[in-house]
Parts: sequence; C-alpha cells; structure tokens
Amino acid sequence: MARQYNILATTERINEDRAGSELWMLLRAAGDETPKVERMGIWGILVAKTILDPAEAVAKIREEFIKKPDGVQALFRVIPIQRLVPTTLDEIVKAATELGAIIPADASYRITVEKRRVKLGSHEIINVVADKFTQKVNLDNPEWVILIETAGKQTGVSVVRPASTLNIQKERVRLAAEAKKRAALDDKPA
Repeated sequence: MARQYNILATTERINEDRAGSELWMLLRAAGDETPKVERMGIWGILVAKTILDPAEAVAKIREEFIKKPDGVQALFRVIPIQRLVPTTLDEIVKAATELGAIIPADASYRITVEKRRVKLGSHEIINVVADKFTQKVNLDNPEWVILIETAGKQTGVSVVRPASTLNIQKERVRLAAEAKKRAALDDKPA
C-alpha cells in the first residue's frame, strides 16, 4: 500500500528521529493536533500527513522557526506535497499540468526535481513537464516552482511560490543577516 503524506522533510541520515520530533512539534504548533510523522525508508527523508493545507503548514512552520530558531536543529528542508502519484512520466506530467493551471500566462516558473530511488533522469522529467507550459522559465528568481519529489514508486508534485518551501539553513543565514543589519543600524550615532 502506498504511503499517504503531504509534507516531505529532509535531515541528516543519523538524525531522522530528532528531525521527526521537531517536525511533529512544529506541525502541532502550526495548528494540527494529531500530525503523523514517519521515516520514509530512504535515509534522511521524513514524511508527514497533516490536516492543514501543506503550503500553509510550511508557512506556519516558518513562523514557528522564526520565533524559536534554536528549537530546530535537525531539520534541513520542509516541502509541501500537493499530490502523490505513481512514479511514471505520464502521471507526473498529468499532475504537474493540472496543478500548474494556477500559473498565470505572464508569470515565470522553474521546475525542481529531487530524485530518490528512480531510474528516470532529472532532465527527462523536466523536459516532458516543461513541454506542457508556455510561461517564461526563470531559473534564478521564478514566481512559481513546480516541485517534483520522486521517491521510489511514489512521486510528490506541487506547484507553489518559492517561499512555500522552507530551507532551514538558508532561513538561518537570512535571520542572521537581518540581525547583523539591525545591530549595525542600532550602533550608528544619531
């Protein structure tokens, strides 16, 4: 039976238990009293099922992280999953195309593929999905991201704004830079 989840998280291979606890606590703080978090069976990958909308859940997890950054030590990335499909090109393209209908004609996008335990090539997936979109590609600063997270026989697909995913390390760097900037402004004489 296929696993059902709508959040995928990454961590270091030896920290799955700690990261799972952090993700569970963050989802509870975000408003889900009974999230289910488990190992995926692939080193460093956790999955969660939450009653919350996955993109909103990640946004709330970001808010919780900003409040208490030291409370998150093991999690690396938290990614919303809008649809799970079998890992076939046809199913991935169908899901990406249906979810991608939200992208306005004048908007830009990027396709991001994370492959785990599949023989399909990243470029192969990107090429067939990109053929279905007429919007402008912007690899550096897209307005939308088509996320394709393959994991063996199952693939998670999402079409979200770039800020809808959470990279803990990048968020830490951003928070540190903001704190440094505030400190520099506070040190300036009036």
